[in-house]
Amino acid sequence: MTYTSMETNLDQQFDPNRTTSYEEDFKWLKWVPLLLELLLIGIGMLNLSSATAVEDKSMGLWKNQAISSGLGAVITLILYFPHYSFLSRLAYLVYMGNVGLLLAVLAFGRASLGAKRWISIGGFSLQPSELMKLSMVIFLAKFFENKNTTSGLKLSDLILPTLFVLIPVGLIIIQPDLGTAMIILLVYGSILLFLKLNPKLLLGLIVASTVALPVIYNYGLKPYQRQRIVTFIDPMSDPKGAGYNSIQSMIAVGSGQLWGKGYKKGTQAHLNFLPEHHTDFIFSVFSEEWGFIGCSVLLLIYALFLMSGLSVAYQSNDKFASLLAFGIVSIFFWHIFVNMGMVMGMLPIVGVPLPFMSYGGSALLTAMSGVAILVNIANKKYMF
Repeated sequence: MTYTSMETNLDQQFDPNRTTSYEEDFKWLKWVPLLLELLLIGIGMLNLSSATAVEDKSMGLWKNQAISSGLGAVITLILYFPHYSFLSRLAYLVYMGNVGLLLAVLAFGRASLGAKRWISIGGFSLQPSELMKLSMVIFLAKFFENKNTTSGLKLSDLILPTLFVLIPVGLIIIQPDLGTAMIILLVYGSILLFLKLNPKLLLGLIVASTVALPVIYNYGLKPYQRQRIVTFIDPMSDPKGAGYNSIQSMIAVGSGQLWGKGYKKGTQAHLNFLPEHHTDFIFSVFSEEWGFIGCSVLLLIYALFLMSGLSVAYQSNDKFASLLAFGIVSIFFWHIFVNMGMVMGMLPIVGVPLPFMSYGGSALLTAMSGVAILVNIANKKYMF
């Protein structure tokens, strides 16, 4: 798939009866995202069991994760059977409902580790900011569904969608949750590039972003967030403070060497040197135990997963489905890219979980819902 071909397909070649030379391949690929999801969940469950083997939090966090995956399976069935077009009809309602949940978090949400991100519903802790990623993609796919973007989006075309993106981003930053806000903005930018931006506008946005970065750094970030950037550049500037997480993570990743130390034989997590090893730094645990070879296999699985999702987007017969599929793949891509870059010391540390691997019910349910929609789009192509 090339960017040029997608520019043409999005507005000129959506035909319900269109067939391509990739038709047979697409039929074979339609279940691949789901199969790879199940494989990644299995790997994640084993890795989480190892990561929490010593402290055994809440009688085993992997058991809670298993319950979340079971609930995710039910949601997968619910999202699979109806035609995906129902999401287009509900897009604005889903968006407004999710914004309402974000407001509810600020009003009576549960705080943990200095952040208020969760609300309790029937004994289950829900993180609306995670759901907002998928809600935003559905909203943007609907918003741009009937807009002609062949000549490139102009500034006037971006005012309204940008406003609707910034509303939840602002609510999420207040929590604060800079990582999730950043992911939503990255996904929004990816969708705009997928649609095609006017070259002059793209250049203007690059210049404006370059000018805005120092202002955001000095006035938009909290002191601890600025410190994370400083320690990203030089972790040893504060090895026992802000740089501690990054240093311990890099030690864990490097100590795995070629083949790893073996399952449940990692020391960084089991001796509690590595903080948050069941969530943000779960990849560090995997790297230490399975080494370079194991990480390469995991990266290959993720790459195949992303490619299968892009295939769904490319082969879709209507613009809404194509945008929706691409947006979902963008969510997964940026999560994988940011999380792995973070734990290897290549990016500043932000709270971004690794899909299907990190502990977290809301994140897992959102990821499984995204895969269910991808499989729905792939399969409903062949419905009469």
